[in-house]
Amino acid sequence: MLLARRGFIALLLLCLGCTAQSVDQDVTRRVDRQVRSYYNIPARVQITLGKREPSEFPNYDKVTLTFADGGRKQTHEFLLSKDNNTLVRFTKLDLTKDPYADLMKKIDISGRPVRGNKEAKVTIVNYDDFECPFCARMHETMFPGVFDQYKDKVRIIYKDYPLIEIHPWAMHAAVDANCLAAQNDEAYWDFADYAHAHHSEITGDNKTTLAQQFANLDQIALQQAQKHNLDQGKLQACVKAQNTDAVRASMHEGDQLGVNATPTMFINGQKLDGAVPPQELRATLDRALQDAGVQPPVQPAPAAQPAPAAPPKPPAPAGKTGK
Repeated sequence: MLLARRGFIALLLLCLGCTAQSVDQDVTRRVDRQVRSYYNIPARVQITLGKREPSEFPNYDKVTLTFADGGRKQTHEFLLSKDNNTLVRFTKLDLTKDPYADLMKKIDISGRPVRGNKEAKVTIVNYDDFECPFCARMHETMFPGVFDQYKDKVRIIYKDYPLIEIHPWAMHAAVDANCLAAQNDEAYWDFADYAHAHHSEITGDNKTTLAQQFANLDQIALQQAQKHNLDQGKLQACVKAQNTDAVRASMHEGDQLGVNATPTMFINGQKLDGAVPPQELRATLDRALQDAGVQPPVQPAPAAQPAPAAPPKPPAPAGKTGK
């Protein structure tokens, strides 16, 4: 009788264990489907549901979802109800911290070329790709128009984020630019100005090989070295070596900050995606300056619109003349 009772209890525990495991698998499946549907997650991304942990909210556990796409991973916290019927996106905001300042601390700007006031209280960091047409548009918006208004109040720093999967000469351009920056900041910026303004000249036509595109970039770098009286032997050695370590470190940093496209700009930590229009850029700069206790520049008055022409007078009726 005792043996039979023990056998029954063991079987019961075994069944309870099987039931718990099947429930977890069911919850994982339902969470996966709901999250994919709501956030439009592509099939290639793997979603992993972490262990349940106690949360500060009654009747909810904390769970971590990991999203993996190739070598990239992101984690996000959710709340899962104890009855497994409700999933809540969990975002806890710590009001004792400054999120923009914390983000800026993660960006390494040491040794990078600077345009503007090096002591400015507002820093613009732009993750840039020399082959990206949208980066060229953003560069044109920034220089000279917006920069001329703010140059004594801001400092501008470019960091490398070449989209090497779709822009074959972007990495080479970033390395050449950094070779110039190692000797002279202005040479770097002149290279950046030229590369963004002469994209088609560098790319060439459909008969231009990648090697020729690289040669075009190297020639531009050499011209800047001559213009700024740099050590040409040192520059040529750097260009020939094509060491991508610094560029890849910048790309990794961008990944950690959530950069996945170019241009991506951070103004004192506030993120701007894409080639934003001048008015949005100015509004963000003005707010950053005000937050830093700096008076924004006076914006130029909009150009006066010409007065509409008066409509022509209707012709006089037949047989009558106007007075």
